[in-house]
Amino acid sequence: MTNHVKIFDTTLRDGEQAPGFSMTSGQKLKMAKALEGLGVDIMEAGFAAASPGDFEAIKTIATEVKDSIVCSLARCNEGDIRASGEAIKPAAKSGRGGRIHTFIATSPLHREFKLKMSMDEIVRRATAGIELARQYTDDVEFSCEDAIRTERDYLKRVVEAAIKAGATTINIPDTVGYTTPEEIQSLFEFLASDIEGADSVTFSAHCHDDLGLAVANSLAAVRGGARQVECALNGIGERAGNCALEEVAMALRTRKDFFGLSTQLKTEGLYGASKLLATITGNPVPRNKAIVGKNAFAHESGIHQHGVLANRETYEIMKPEDVGVSTDNLVLGKHSGRAALKNRAETLGFELGDNQLQSLFVKFKHLADEKKEVFDADIEALILGEAVGEIGPWALESLYVSAGSDDGKRPVATVRLHHEDGRKETWSQEAAGPVNATFLAISHITGQPLHLDSFSVQSVTEGEDAMAEASVMVSTEFSSYHGRGTSTDTVLAGARAYLDVINRIERRADRQKSIAAQH
Repeated sequence: MTNHVKIFDTTLRDGEQAPGFSMTSGQKLKMAKALEGLGVDIMEAGFAAASPGDFEAIKTIATEVKDSIVCSLARCNEGDIRASGEAIKPAAKSGRGGRIHTFIATSPLHREFKLKMSMDEIVRRATAGIELARQYTDDVEFSCEDAIRTERDYLKRVVEAAIKAGATTINIPDTVGYTTPEEIQSLFEFLASDIEGADSVTFSAHCHDDLGLAVANSLAAVRGGARQVECALNGIGERAGNCALEEVAMALRTRKDFFGLSTQLKTEGLYGASKLLATITGNPVPRNKAIVGKNAFAHESGIHQHGVLANRETYEIMKPEDVGVSTDNLVLGKHSGRAALKNRAETLGFELGDNQLQSLFVKFKHLADEKKEVFDADIEALILGEAVGEIGPWALESLYVSAGSDDGKRPVATVRLHHEDGRKETWSQEAAGPVNATFLAISHITGQPLHLDSFSVQSVTEGEDAMAEASVMVSTEFSSYHGRGTSTDTVLAGARAYLDVINRIERRADRQKSIAAQH
């Protein structure tokens, strides 16, 4: 059995379909390029039959990505599989090949209440689906949805039929996060030893985190014989999320003495990719998140600090630089040039094109004029703001705020916005607080009355002139949206975050109109 564990990333499919994590096609492509840079073996780019937008996103990614296998999910029906086959065609033409990942539920609960199918019918559907997928690609993955709650003898029957039909990867998902490490290890040992044709396929694990065991269960599956782990950056995904890519990868790397296995991931890019995902989706990474959280390599306890100063290994089992966290916090200032900025960006794990560097340099100079010192976190915030792209249609031209007074005069915000169609509009709004007044003014100009679910601000760096990062979550009748904004001014950071939300809503509406017009 090979010692290589394939990383199958589903950030762009299972992760992106979770509420509050949706991305535009352009944003999905940016994330796909970041995943490619990480060295993931396979990336599940979406569910081609879900929507025309998903189909086009997969097709674009299959065209642009050169070093990872691009995969599309499909149910075991003709429409889904043909849509996936067409979407991955650019990858097949390039010689890299694409993958179709087809699935059908197998557990008693799903057979009776969801599918209303007999055991025999499910086997027939699975076999027919795999055979059709093989007409598009030799790389076909088959999943038994809710495999963990499926009877072993029936699971054996379905898997053997799938292998005979031509599946090359067999995925055993813990769809509802129900299993335990001991149980899933035993199941994979059973599959590897008792399944006819087991030697000809790769067994894969896809674990959800409903009981907080997704990473532990994935590692146990690997010990049982799985050689592919399905995971997502930051652990995003349905309900409580998926197995976190960064955690399972670093566990295998850090404890290679125990597992004796390795991946081909370039782990130095983990931190940058994690931050990019958080910025694109508007969902910040929790401070205490393993591997990529802000506190992952921070030590406040005096005992811990003393130990780390004497020898980092006393309290650190990984080097920060192994995941892309810089320990050389070089300070740049207003006299620093493009070369220094580009060098620092590369050290932080970001590759900048000439146009992006030029745009970033202008913003860097503005920030350097406002601050005495510009730290890594400041540069990171500027880069991520650039990386998200697709900023319009609205841009903030100016914001003036009065904070109110003791004589009862309420705060007033005067906002001036510029639309990409050339319009410029100004509105002044009075409210109970300056942030509230700013948000109401922006809503009035854009015609987007929104329900504010949460608003938070945190300091990106330290000091009186620290960069503030604002996060906003709003809801409409049908969806929730996250927005993010940064500035040395807290209210301005909030305004940018709120406008980011409105731009996301308007871009989505424009895409839906465009898709409707095409069909």
